[in-house]
Amino acid sequence: MAFDAAVESLATNLYYDRTFDSQAAKILPGEYYVTRDDMLLVTTLGSCVAACIRDAAAGIGGINHFMLPDASTAEPGTPLSSSARYGTYAMELLINELVKLGARRNFLEAKVFGGGNVLGGMTVTNVGQRNAAFVMGYLSMENIPIMAKDLLDEFPRKVYYFPRTGKVMVKKLRSTRNDTLAARESDYAKRLRVAPVSGDVELFT
Repeated sequence: MAFDAAVESLATNLYYDRTFDSQAAKILPGEYYVTRDDMLLVTTLGSCVAACIRDAAAGIGGINHFMLPDASTAEPGTPLSSSARYGTYAMELLINELVKLGARRNFLEAKVFGGGNVLGGMTVTNVGQRNAAFVMGYLSMENIPIMAKDLLDEFPRKVYYFPRTGKVMVKKLRSTRNDTLAARESDYAKRLRVAPVSGDVELFT
């Protein structure tokens, strides 16, 4: 498999959230997390997108946080560009890990967030729109129903996801400069530009 493992990885920032009285995991750009436990998954999104996917009956769910690589790496005339292949990998990695925990592919449902126009320094225009369009198109193609979405806009957003119940709370960061968020996403975009994004991913069924 020709993907750089350093680009997509399991989130390791676990903590106790006093506000929600819950164990929690913080998901940074390029990370994902899956669980069967009753816990909280938290991420802050700018131009990136997050897919919250779960098997409602089994109570198993997870989240990812990713963006598409620079579209300039796509080969002209290629049906599935390297950029789209990376997005597909990020989504299938999350689904594969859910299935390993016992989620059933045909019972998955999704909620999607992010894709804001917040990183003016990005080399690709409309990066948030590209991310949002990709995640919506992927889920439609894979017949995974989208139960809720909050995409695009010009503000970053903080997402609180409870995979056991499917509850999601979204906070728009309208008055926050969020330099840390911009730095994280810009650094992630740089890593994507040098990471190989070719090859195939086998999807567990």
